[in-house]
Amino acid sequence: MRRLGELEAEIMDRLWAWQRPTTVREIVDDINEHRPVAYTTVMTVASILYNKGWLLRAKEGRAWVYSPVRSREEYTAALMEDALGTSEDRSAALAHFVEQMGPEEVSALRKALRTAARRTQA
Repeated sequence: MRRLGELEAEIMDRLWAWQRPTTVREIVDDINEHRPVAYTTVMTVASILYNKGWLLRAKEGRAWVYSPVRSREEYTAALMEDALGTSEDRSAALAHFVEQMGPEEVSALRKALRTAARRTQA
Protein backbone atom coordinates (compact mmCIF):
# COMPACT_ATOMS: atom_id res chain seq x y z
CA MET A 1 0.00 0.00 0.00
CA ARG A 2 1.31 3.39 -0.98
CA ARG A 3 1.39 6.17 1.60
CA LEU A 4 -0.97 9.03 0.93
CA GLY A 5 0.47 12.19 -0.61
CA GLU A 6 0.48 15.42 1.40
CA LEU A 7 -2.84 16.82 0.17
CA GLU A 8 -4.41 13.35 0.06
CA ALA A 9 -3.47 12.93 3.73
CA GLU A 10 -4.87 16.37 4.61
CA ILE A 11 -8.18 15.51 2.99
CA MET A 12 -8.36 12.06 4.61
CA ASP A 13 -7.41 13.50 8.02
CA ARG A 14 -10.39 15.82 7.89
CA LEU A 15 -12.79 13.15 6.72
CA TRP A 16 -11.60 10.74 9.41
CA ALA A 17 -11.85 13.41 12.10
CA TRP A 18 -15.27 14.71 11.04
CA GLN A 19 -16.78 11.23 10.60
CA ARG A 20 -19.50 12.45 8.27
CA PRO A 21 -19.99 12.95 4.55
CA THR A 22 -18.28 16.19 3.57
CA THR A 23 -18.24 18.49 0.55
CA VAL A 24 -15.11 19.69 -1.18
CA ARG A 25 -16.09 23.25 -0.17
CA GLU A 26 -15.96 22.31 3.54
CA ILE A 27 -12.55 20.71 3.10
CA VAL A 28 -11.20 23.68 1.14
CA ASP A 29 -12.49 26.18 3.70
CA ASP A 30 -10.84 24.24 6.53
CA ILE A 31 -7.49 23.85 4.77
CA ASN A 32 -7.54 27.55 3.80
CA GLU A 33 -7.55 28.44 7.50
CA HIS A 34 -3.97 27.10 7.60
CA ARG A 35 -2.67 27.58 4.07
CA PRO A 36 -4.04 28.55 0.67
CA VAL A 37 -5.33 25.82 -1.61
CA ALA A 38 -7.54 26.08 -4.69
CA TYR A 39 -11.01 24.53 -4.75
CA THR A 40 -10.23 22.82 -8.06
CA THR A 41 -7.07 21.25 -6.60
CA VAL A 42 -8.97 19.70 -3.69
CA MET A 43 -11.78 18.63 -6.03
CA THR A 44 -9.26 16.89 -8.31
CA VAL A 45 -7.51 15.12 -5.41
CA ALA A 46 -10.85 14.03 -3.89
CA SER A 47 -11.82 12.61 -7.27
CA ILE A 48 -8.48 10.78 -7.48
CA LEU A 49 -9.01 9.35 -3.98
CA TYR A 50 -12.48 8.21 -5.07
CA ASN A 51 -11.06 6.53 -8.19
CA LYS A 52 -8.36 4.82 -6.09
CA GLY A 53 -11.09 3.37 -3.85
CA TRP A 54 -10.28 5.48 -0.79
CA LEU A 55 -13.50 7.50 -0.80
CA LEU A 56 -17.17 6.96 -1.37
CA ARG A 57 -19.13 9.78 -2.93
CA ALA A 58 -22.80 10.58 -3.26
CA LYS A 59 -24.71 13.44 -4.78
CA GLU A 60 -26.24 15.82 -2.27
CA GLY A 61 -28.08 18.56 -4.13
CA ARG A 62 -25.63 19.85 -6.71
CA ALA A 63 -22.50 18.85 -4.77
CA TRP A 64 -20.71 15.59 -4.19
CA VAL A 65 -20.19 14.55 -0.59
CA TYR A 66 -17.26 12.31 0.25
CA SER A 67 -16.67 9.83 3.05
CA PRO A 68 -13.80 7.41 3.71
CA VAL A 69 -14.05 3.76 2.74
CA ARG A 70 -11.59 2.72 5.48
CA SER A 71 -10.90 4.08 8.94
CA ARG A 72 -7.61 5.74 9.82
CA GLU A 73 -6.79 2.64 11.89
CA GLU A 74 -7.39 0.31 8.93
CA TYR A 75 -5.14 2.51 6.78
CA THR A 76 -2.42 2.44 9.45
CA ALA A 77 -2.71 -1.33 9.80
CA ALA A 78 -2.34 -1.76 6.03
CA LEU A 79 0.80 0.40 6.05
CA MET A 80 2.22 -1.69 8.89
CA GLU A 81 1.42 -4.92 7.02
CA ASP A 82 3.09 -3.54 3.91
CA ALA A 83 6.17 -2.50 5.88
CA LEU A 84 6.43 -5.96 7.45
CA GLY A 85 6.16 -7.46 3.97
CA THR A 86 9.42 -5.78 2.96
CA SER A 87 11.37 -7.74 5.58
CA GLU A 88 12.93 -11.10 4.83
CA ASP A 89 12.34 -12.04 8.48
CA ARG A 90 8.91 -10.82 9.58
CA SER A 91 9.35 -12.28 13.07
CA ALA A 92 12.56 -10.35 13.64
CA ALA A 93 11.00 -7.15 12.28
CA LEU A 94 8.02 -7.61 14.60
CA ALA A 95 10.32 -8.24 17.55
CA HIS A 96 12.24 -5.02 16.85
CA PHE A 97 8.95 -3.13 16.53
CA VAL A 98 7.63 -4.47 19.84
CA GLU A 99 10.92 -3.68 21.63
CA GLN A 100 10.38 -0.01 20.80
CA MET A 101 6.86 0.08 22.26
CA GLY A 102 6.03 1.70 25.55
CA PRO A 103 4.11 -0.09 28.32
CA GLU A 104 0.73 1.28 27.20
CA GLU A 105 1.31 0.15 23.62
CA VAL A 106 2.39 -3.32 24.78
CA SER A 107 -0.78 -3.55 26.87
CA ALA A 108 -2.88 -2.51 23.87
CA LEU A 109 -1.08 -5.11 21.72
CA ARG A 110 -1.77 -7.85 24.27
CA LYS A 111 -5.44 -6.88 24.33
CA ALA A 112 -5.58 -6.89 20.51
CA LEU A 113 -3.95 -10.33 20.40
CA ARG A 114 -6.49 -11.71 22.90
CA THR A 115 -9.36 -10.25 20.86
CA ALA A 116 -7.95 -11.68 17.62
CA ALA A 117 -7.52 -15.10 19.26
CA ARG A 118 -11.16 -15.08 20.42
CA ARG A 119 -12.35 -14.17 16.90
CA THR A 120 -10.24 -16.95 15.40
CA GLN A 121 -11.71 -19.50 17.83
CA ALA A 122 -15.29 -18.44 17.17
